[in-house]
Amino acid sequence: MVSTHVPRLVIAAPASGSGKTTVATGLMRAFADAGLAVSPHKVGPDYIDPGYHALATGRPGRNLDAYMCGPERVAPLFLHGAAGCDVAVVEGVMGLYDGAAGQGELASTAHVAKLLRAPVVLVVDASSQSRSVAALVHGFASWDPEVRVAGVILNKVGSDRHEALLREALEESGVAVLGAVRRAGQVHTPSRHLGLVPVAERRADAVEAVAEFAARVRQGCDLKALLALAHSAPPLTEEPWDPSPDPRSSNAGGAGYAPVIAVAGGPAFTFSYAEHAELLTAAGAEVVTFDPLHDEALPEGTSGIVIGGGFPEMYAAELSANEPLRTAVAELARSRAPIAAECAGLLYLARTLDDKPMCGVLDADARMSERLTLGYRDAVAIADNPLAAAGTRVRGHEFHRTVIEPAAGATPAWGFTHPRRQVEGFVQGGVHASYLHTHWAGAPGTASRLVARARR
Repeated sequence: MVSTHVPRLVIAAPASGSGKTTVATGLMRAFADAGLAVSPHKVGPDYIDPGYHALATGRPGRNLDAYMCGPERVAPLFLHGAAGCDVAVVEGVMGLYDGAAGQGELASTAHVAKLLRAPVVLVVDASSQSRSVAALVHGFASWDPEVRVAGVILNKVGSDRHEALLREALEESGVAVLGAVRRAGQVHTPSRHLGLVPVAERRADAVEAVAEFAARVRQGCDLKALLALAHSAPPLTEEPWDPSPDPRSSNAGGAGYAPVIAVAGGPAFTFSYAEHAELLTAAGAEVVTFDPLHDEALPEGTSGIVIGGGFPEMYAAELSANEPLRTAVAELARSRAPIAAECAGLLYLARTLDDKPMCGVLDADARMSERLTLGYRDAVAIADNPLAAAGTRVRGHEFHRTVIEPAAGATPAWGFTHPRRQVEGFVQGGVHASYLHTHWAGAPGTASRLVARARR
């Protein structure tokens, strides 16, 4: 049995808006500035926070999603990401015990903390309370005995007197106060319809914001105590996740040349899980990033394309103006080369986006909407496609404020089975396009299948 000791902390909160991202990102940067190799992680499907984590640590921000990847893969994925690091910091999602709707604790911060056997530090917005903070912390610490709430960081503290009252109240709770971060002017971290603006769109401002987060944490938190708490986490006995294809898979073979898989990047396409590129590389591909905003041609020798999520609606005019690349993508689609498009990629392959011409691969038109579509989905592949064989079941996530009409092509990509039944997306030739985000570590064989199609 393997035994791996990775010092680790989970940064959680009673509710969204308490300051998890500020504290977690600031702590990552503070540890990194102290000379530690820090492994950054985020509970749930969110793509944006990991970008700030990567900026803070110099390592890829990685997601730990028990719904999309399965509880059994959480610790292995964590160990893969944390290899060679001195400490790992895991930022939670929503409130500590909030998970997938109607699924109990599944995919909650508490669930992931238990899977990692990691101590939890609760970030509490103390701006409108004093003695009541003890009742709040006691409730969270005692709700599930398997969740070890081992410390509190008080956020938005108003004054020395306020801090003294909070600390006095918490003396009776049995949970250590590991920091008190003062109320201050808002750090410039702009947001819009789907949360914070990604790092790639505001690099200089993002660097400044992360530095400010770290300064606040250093000033208000006991870094030595937090690091000691991280070291108190017990060894993990799981094997680290390995992106290499399962040799038993029908898609695992394929000796021969390395097909070039072009992966969309740049400010308009910022959403991608770090493991996807690792899986493609392990399956034998040469992964090359391209920027649909600025590159007028696909990478030389492109045999397949992956276009993930992002904010193409913010750059519709610029994407449309790059006609040479739109033409190149359409020509590759006509050749039946594999193209996997998720959410933003779906919009880019459409005929138009907010009346601006896109690639025209799909006979569909996309536009911004007032309605936010958000949540986990259970889905089954309707037909054979570059990502999955017909009948393959996956779990994914939708997160968008756009609509596409029609919502599905003659051959849909997915049939949703939860939380509602419907068909969605497009499969035509070598194209698979859908709003559904999937994590390929939770869908073994996906990357190998795409690479095998590209090699052919």
